[in-house]
Amino acid sequence: MNAPHPPTRLTPAEAVRAEPRRVLPEVRKIAVLRANAIGDLVFVLPALQALRAAYPRAELVLLARAWHARFLRDRPGPVDRVIVVPRSRGVNGSETDDDDPVELNRFFAAMREERFDLAIQLHGGGRHSNPFVRRLGARLAIGLKSPDAEPLDRWVPYVYFQPESVRYLEVVTLVGACPVDLEPRLAVTDGDREEAATVVPPSERPLALLHPGAGDPRRRWPVAGFVAVADALAAAGVQVGVLGSGGERPIVDAILGGMHTPGLDLCDRLTLGGLAGLLQRAGVVVSNDSGPLHLAAAVGARTVGIYWCFNLFTSSPLTRLRHRPFTSWQTHCPECGACLLAGRCEHSLSLVSSVPVDDVREAALELLAMA
Repeated sequence: MNAPHPPTRLTPAEAVRAEPRRVLPEVRKIAVLRANAIGDLVFVLPALQALRAAYPRAELVLLARAWHARFLRDRPGPVDRVIVVPRSRGVNGSETDDDDPVELNRFFAAMREERFDLAIQLHGGGRHSNPFVRRLGARLAIGLKSPDAEPLDRWVPYVYFQPESVRYLEVVTLVGACPVDLEPRLAVTDGDREEAATVVPPSERPLALLHPGAGDPRRRWPVAGFVAVADALAAAGVQVGVLGSGGERPIVDAILGGMHTPGLDLCDRLTLGGLAGLLQRAGVVVSNDSGPLHLAAAVGARTVGIYWCFNLFTSSPLTRLRHRPFTSWQTHCPECGACLLAGRCEHSLSLVSSVPVDDVREAALELLAMA
């Protein structure tokens, strides 16, 4: 018979993380830090919904950027209020940005006056965001922790290979918030729909939307692939629109110029709310891994997404009834041959060009038939 194992002693940090995950008493105000892009907001929606369900009487305040305040104002959902975060290194800015100490001191003084009961860091590994959250002065601070970050009162290790929406759901379980929905859901307003109808009037023809851009050019599928899919959709009687903004204009023009049937030029035509309204109307959305793709899924659209293998693991939808992700397993730079498993090189050639056109086209037509 094997000897029993000696009792395991937990460090103080481990003991905090091992506490029963119960709803905290007397929580009146919760701050959540998430000050980045549209796709990043979409990923935390299930965690925000879980917090709302667990703390229905608490005010849920999102610490974010100015665009969040505009987009979420009067929008039904879990967030009650948005407070705009000033420029701050690694939080509302890059890791090389300079802080304005006077502005930040003023901000944190105002945050302490808010008297947050709970502050939640859903902004990444925590190297910069954990000290930021500490300065809010909340009774309890929780969040993520990478190896180079200071710990909060309760924390979950930041490990890259985890679905983003599940990552943030795991954090809020530290304060007793159970999942309500595993996938993001975002309300679309009448104003969103009205703006979309002004730009693209409703029609009896089904609508398909393509988004060929991405923040990282390595995540962009070739123009020829989007043209082939657009032509197949148009041949099926579909009205095809091409989305884009800012520097994506050349890509949008290349696709529209290559199509055999004229498409709708939707580059820089819509606010983010109007985009949500139009995406909700679409029979199918075909897109690179990007904010518009994640927004489309959150408002209920059927999507065909094109992912690099690492991003497929972290960013793709969890379900497949309405979503068809395709991936490239290209792990070396096509220009210099550098292995990208441990970091990136200086080149920006597409890593997803190998995703088969036939697969994307067939998936788009299949989802369209379900509309």
